[in-house]
Amino acid sequence: MATTKREHDGADERLMEMELPTMHNPSPPVPTPPAPPPAAPSSSLQLHPAFYVVIWIALSSSTILFNKWILSKRKTPVDGETEPEQAFPFPIFLTTWHLVFATLATQILSRTTTLLDGRHHVKMTGRTYVRAIAPIGFFFSLSLICGNKAYLYLSVAFIQMLKATTPVAVLIASWAMSLDNPSRNILANVSFIVFGVVLASWGEIDFQLGGVIYQVLGIGFEATRLVMVQRLLSAAEYKMDPLVSLYYFAPVCASMNFCIFLATEAWKITLDDIVNQVGLLKLLANACVAFGLNVSVVFLIGRTSSLVLTLCGVLKDILLVVLSIVIWGTTVTLLQFVGYSVALGGLVWYKLGPEKVMEHAAVLREMVRTRRALGLAVVGVGAFLVLGVVWYAFSGPERDVV
Repeated sequence: MATTKREHDGADERLMEMELPTMHNPSPPVPTPPAPPPAAPSSSLQLHPAFYVVIWIALSSSTILFNKWILSKRKTPVDGETEPEQAFPFPIFLTTWHLVFATLATQILSRTTTLLDGRHHVKMTGRTYVRAIAPIGFFFSLSLICGNKAYLYLSVAFIQMLKATTPVAVLIASWAMSLDNPSRNILANVSFIVFGVVLASWGEIDFQLGGVIYQVLGIGFEATRLVMVQRLLSAAEYKMDPLVSLYYFAPVCASMNFCIFLATEAWKITLDDIVNQVGLLKLLANACVAFGLNVSVVFLIGRTSSLVLTLCGVLKDILLVVLSIVIWGTTVTLLQFVGYSVALGGLVWYKLGPEKVMEHAAVLREMVRTRRALGLAVVGVGAFLVLGVVWYAFSGPERDVV
């Protein structure tokens, strides 16, 4: 039984290392090896870890919302009237643009800063690049394309609910590739996540099968990529931080995405779509926010615990659901609310393990007991915010679901 627990803890630890964000799929991102993080630029000012966590949450959420805003349908008032709904239905172009920007940015940073000095410790050869990096880049490209395609059909809130199954997909992929041994206990733990997401999906009002298929495929491709990278990083000579990973993966992913773009969207997109419908400055800002997310990860690694990262990841997902309700008027049903709550609870239970959950729950109870006024205030404010969001989602004027 002790062996099973150690295997469970090891699987949780490795999965946690893969749960930092990437530029298009902020949850989860490029796997992070247990190697020491690259040194941040030296400064006499030492910032609190909470600063880096807040920046990561802000950039991670902004990347998703920005992508959704560009790709989704919207109405523009002109002369007191509302024009027909418009959209920028070119997710592959957007993904390709992000990867081209990331390729150029990492090349510039490698020549002007020390952020990418970790690449000098990676024994990258042409043979390794073709046999390891290129296949991983292939699945990376597919996950990004499918993830962005889903924004054309589904709300941000529902996509976040579906993404809660990513750890389950990673676990299954690791079993399929023999990186971990199947465990009945772990399977029982993740079953709560699956059950919660099934409930949330059942309660979705604007359920579109095409969007769900794209999102499920994206999760599957992402899980495969993460496990392949985990296998690559198991060798000491290939350990790299997220920014160095992007330095190697972005060029091959950009090339693959560009080929797919030529075959699927190049004959439909026009210069007017790029310049007038979205705008060059907005595309540049979108790419900068996405790339800034990867840079923030480099500064975040090693400055906080896995518990904080797990809870902050859950907080970010909840924040995205709330913002989807507020910005796009997404309707969330009671069944979805219950299902997503079950999924998030199962996610925390799986990542931290029963022992840590009980340990931190005891610490929280003790803090509430000794600081009753503060505890009641926190609980009261939290309950008020939750009830406010639930009321806004379930009532009020009828809103369009995008």
